Amino acid sequence: MGRARRERELVLEHLAELRSLPLGGMPEPAFRERLRAEILSGALLEAPEPKAPAHRRPARRRPLLSQLATLGLAAALMISSFATYQSVPGDSLYPLKRAAESTLVRLSSDDAERGERELDSAKTRAREVATLLGSAEGGPLVGRTLKDMEESTRSGISRLERAEPRSPKIKTFARDQKKVVGPILTQLDDSQLAQAEGYLDYIEGLVAPD
Repeated sequence: MGRARRERELVLEHLAELRSLPLGGMPEPAFRERLRAEILSGALLEAPEPKAPAHRRPARRRPLLSQLATLGLAAALMISSFATYQSVPGDSLYPLKRAAESTLVRLSSDDAERGERELDSAKTRAREVATLLGSAEGGPLVGRTLKDMEESTRSGISRLERAEPRSPKIKTFARDQKKVVGPILTQLDDSQLAQAEGYLDYIEGLVAPD
């Protein structure tokens, strides 16, 4: 397997693992250690070894400084990733979260995988709505997030139906999504409620008997 392809797969794996975290959740220690080790080993392998002139003693501090810098980079990357995937609409890091989701979709190998990733995005939007309703700044962001949730759902279902007609994944998604969206109905205003009820009507049709 080529180096570039392996690096691409590692990026996808890490993005997918971080996306699976619940809002406010932290990754497992094993994941943090693995990411740190990968960054460290990659940087150290690629760094050229300094060659000292014959008449001078080789500098001994450079390898240590290089390792410390790499560890700092790994830590910064992990902290940034955690904060990004815990963000909700209105947060400064939220655009990065959405960009990472879009990247996962674009890099997916086929329509089935793209559809599943878009449905994952719809699930994330549903959780974000629930979080926004518990904050003072939720307001107009709720309606926009509901709209994004429906768009991701429709796009994901369309892709998945083309790739895997009558896929059981669709019914499973619809049932799970109803459990998240249904309980928040009482907290929505009139316009938001109309959006959510229309969405529930749509996914209800996905679980109807064939």
